[in-house]
Amino acid sequence: MAACIHTERRPRLKSSGLRNLRREGRLPGVVFGKHAENEIIHISTKQFEKWLKKGGSGFIELKLADDHSLTVLLEDLHRNPVTGELLHVDFQLVQSGEIIRTKLPVKLLGNPIGTKSGGVVQVEDPYVEVEALPKNLPSVVELDISAMEIGETLFVKDLKLPPEVTVISGDNETLVSVLKP
Repeated sequence: MAACIHTERRPRLKSSGLRNLRREGRLPGVVFGKHAENEIIHISTKQFEKWLKKGGSGFIELKLADDHSLTVLLEDLHRNPVTGELLHVDFQLVQSGEIIRTKLPVKLLGNPIGTKSGGVVQVEDPYVEVEALPKNLPSVVELDISAMEIGETLFVKDLKLPPEVTVISGDNETLVSVLKP
């Protein structure tokens, strides 16, 4: 099920106009996609932060004022490097018959055996890049790390994904390791 966020179209603004928009509690953004015009929008910062805290993955339905809605995926998020404040968001338009490429979060399951003997879990990459039709796209990829000992590493090739999902990330990209302290 897609999260629903109310949105409004916005004109192109200079940096001072965007700052004013953020002060009002609105987050500027853009929706882009193949064979579609870019939509310049703004959404409620508070509503978007709630969605991020719940996991921040999966489809989002952006409701426009004219009862028009767009189904999107979060593509990129820009934050202030000092304060961490949200600055801008990019959404990718989901078109039902088109294969989409996106990054999915990797959810780690369990506590590694190696941590009981002092090992430390180090997450190298919390995302994996995939492409699939929207109906076949999982919202999260789960990876069981409970059997990992100190010195073991899991790679992208260790993920179990449905056959309809094509992995774009390299097979030898490191996801998580258990290291000596």
